[in-house]
Amino acid sequence: MRNATAKFLLTVFLLGASSGAFAHPSHNVSGFAAGIIHPLSGLDHLLAMVAVGLWAAQGNTKKRGGRKVWLLPATFITMLAVGAVIAMRWQTLPLIESGIAASVLALGLLVALSKQLPLIASVAITALFGLLHGYAHGLELPQSAAPAAYALGFLVVTASLHLSGVAMGVATRKRYAILSKLLGGAIAVSGAYLFAFT
Repeated sequence: MRNATAKFLLTVFLLGASSGAFAHPSHNVSGFAAGIIHPLSGLDHLLAMVAVGLWAAQGNTKKRGGRKVWLLPATFITMLAVGAVIAMRWQTLPLIESGIAASVLALGLLVALSKQLPLIASVAITALFGLLHGYAHGLELPQSAAPAAYALGFLVVTASLHLSGVAMGVATRKRYAILSKLLGGAIAVSGAYLFAFT
């Protein structure tokens, strides 16, 4: 079990360390298909979205009413759409890639430390990171793509990545909570590497 975990974490780190982590190459598809491919073509987006799900699952206790498990992913997805709309109108906001790398680092740390903040703070952090990622998605909208279909594609994939993170978080919450924390640590290390090279 330890060997498999170590190999998995090493793989995540090496993928995050690759220079292609920020690469979102132009694809020979458009519309919905391009929207589906785009979040999966950059490890920065993929890791942040899974981390949101993991963090949401860590805070899903009866004491907190279980709201965080659905509220954080819903907030991220909503702000993803808002960010994409902003990017289509204003394309000159600075430091977006640095902000995205910082989001991977911060979300990874929150998961690794199993940090439970007040719900309003958790929502605010998630909203900010969702806005940054949405802005980047909007900037990279393929010229030939139908914006609505593209947006629907990346929102569907984002929801799936959030659900994957929630599922991993719930599956490891009781007996294997350390696995979720280790994955958070690997995400944070990847985010630190990405931030250092933006």
